[in-house]
Amino acid sequence: MLSMDEITIIYSNRKTLCLEVDPQKGVIVRAPKRAGKKEIQAFVLAHSAWIEKATQRVAERQSRLPQYPESAEEIAALKQRAAAVIAPKVEQYAALLGVTPTKVSITSAKKRFGSCSGKDALNFSCFLMLYSEKAIDYVVVHELCHIVHKNHSKAFYALVASVMPDYRQAERELKGRQAQ
Repeated sequence: MLSMDEITIIYSNRKTLCLEVDPQKGVIVRAPKRAGKKEIQAFVLAHSAWIEKATQRVAERQSRLPQYPESAEEIAALKQRAAAVIAPKVEQYAALLGVTPTKVSITSAKKRFGSCSGKDALNFSCFLMLYSEKAIDYVVVHELCHIVHKNHSKAFYALVASVMPDYRQAERELKGRQAQ
């Protein structure tokens, strides 16, 4: 059983209590500003089984994710490799989709594998190199499709699926729901 010292409470303008398990922050309770400590304790106690299961799921997911290198040399090598691998993929899939990115950059972002700016500049994390070829292809296709659709609408995912019908498998890998 968790003690209240092990739980982060975030008060905000909300009406209900909510639980969340974060890999870095642990158990988080989001609570209305008016919620008292006893109400929050009772809520946590009532949901202790859920907290235990969710904590286990998060730990399992984290254990399946690749370990990111920390040293500057390793990251630089990964960036170099990413540039060599991703650039040809961008060319290939851009031609297939009939789009042209304004710029392609490799970053060391840890929380976002790729992004597309409003000006169609694409950014890719070097840490993509720690995932399968299919996952890399998916992120490239995903970001290129944002040149056409600047959202995650049905039309956007239909365009992604037109190039990669099995893209959901790659999504699951990137989210750590399955091993490579």
